[in-house]
Amino acid sequence: MLPLKQLQLAFPASTIPSRSGRDADLEATARELLGVAGAARLSFLVRVEWNARLKTCAGRADSRTKLISLNPRLREHGPAEIDRTFRHELAHLLAQFRARRRRVLPHGAEWRAACRDLGIGDEPRCHNLPFPARKRAPRFIYKCPNCQRDFPRVRRIKRTVACLACCRAHNRGKFDSKFRLQQLQTRV
Repeated sequence: MLPLKQLQLAFPASTIPSRSGRDADLEATARELLGVAGAARLSFLVRVEWNARLKTCAGRADSRTKLISLNPRLREHGPAEIDRTFRHELAHLLAQFRARRRRVLPHGAEWRAACRDLGIGDEPRCHNLPFPARKRAPRFIYKCPNCQRDFPRVRRIKRTVACLACCRAHNRGKFDSKFRLQQLQTRV
């Protein structure tokens, strides 16, 4: 396993891309880490990108496409934070790869084992980086005809949705059109 300091030299602050797109240096680091962890087959499939569409999360891993997306705001927190987040997301891919078709919990035992193998055994499940979240006022109000509970939403509900509490209480958790949410008003 490669120590943290050795990998930080693999992508010093001067080589961190300043825009969105693929990062060949991090992909090479992923190949190296996964090779040591015994997942050489996975190492050649992994892609790493900087994704400016990520707003509040530090990173994201998609096990189907073998893609790690990192928030460009990580650059403000230095190479150590980039490395930690990168390994965190790589651990998600490694855990799912080892489990094959069996579904694994996002931060369960398999993920913890993958974190240990990637050199971040004490990894928390969430970051505490100050990424500001933009609050949006709900523009749509829906109401359950049974319990009269309001459901404020930012976006319009496009499919048929029912009140989950009422469906659970009166229909064993299955959908019932009697509890279909009705749009009351639209705020502009």
